[in-house]
Amino acid sequence: MKIALVYYSGTGNTEAMAKAIEDELKGKADVDTIDPAAFGPGDLAAYDAFAFGCPAMGSEVLEEDIFEPMFTAIEGSLSGRKILLFGSYGWGDGEWMRNWKERCIADGAVLVSEPVIANEAPDDEAVEALKKAADSLIA
Repeated sequence: MKIALVYYSGTGNTEAMAKAIEDELKGKADVDTIDPAAFGPGDLAAYDAFAFGCPAMGSEVLEEDIFEPMFTAIEGSLSGRKILLFGSYGWGDGEWMRNWKERCIADGAVLVSEPVIANEAPDDEAVEALKKAADSLIA
């Protein structure tokens, strides 16, 4: 199984979450870690499943300069595709993730688990949730 791990991290917290996913899938799947600036609709066909990570930015939105444009570009092609959403936040209550999840459902994506969010750096509970979610990608 081939998985695209596409994430943006400003402070390193979402990157730590991506690393937990990558570590969990090591030896279980072929994982390509991809910068969102280098990922687009033409890349979707090469993968069986996707893990998308983005922290909350501004007033609880996806990162607007790199991640949001990439995600908007691929949204029309997510129907039927297995995805996992994850990200960190430092304020608010997770509204950005709830909105992102609803977008993906409306796009017809198959969410393999509830999105995983972490307040600042992922704690042990978040890491465990990421591991379970990662395993759901290959189930």
